[in-house]
Amino acid sequence: NGGNRCYYKPSTDTIHMAPFDAFTGTLSYYSVLSHETTHWTGHLSRCDRDLTKGKFGDEKYAFEELVAELGSAFLCAHLGLPNDCREDNAAYVAGWLKALKDDKTAIFKAASFAQRAVDWMIGQVETPVLLTMTAA
Repeated sequence: NGGNRCYYKPSTDTIHMAPFDAFTGTLSYYSVLSHETTHWTGHLSRCDRDLTKGKFGDEKYAFEELVAELGSAFLCAHLGLPNDCREDNAAYVAGWLKALKDDKTAIFKAASFAQRAVDWMIGQVETPVLLTMTAA
């Protein structure tokens, strides 16, 4: 925790979250955390998705963001939490629309990857993995 941005950093396999009080409420915090955690599942040791994102706005970046946003929605639904609609969602929509327009199967692929990520996370409740927690 700390800083002013939320993101998953593949090179260090770490999730970075802004301080809790930077969010509009508990739901907003956990919605973003579930989004970043879905990115985290893409690591080679977990669901092994291609996390070599392009730059903001290109199709590869947009596709992984769509996976993470669907994963967040699926995970929040599983936990009984409404998925919080955030202002930054609108910034991703244009990229998603282009990716979806160019590949008619993209939504199904993204939903499949997102479901696999959530299933993996849920499976860890029964078979926990050892996570290393470090203070920033």
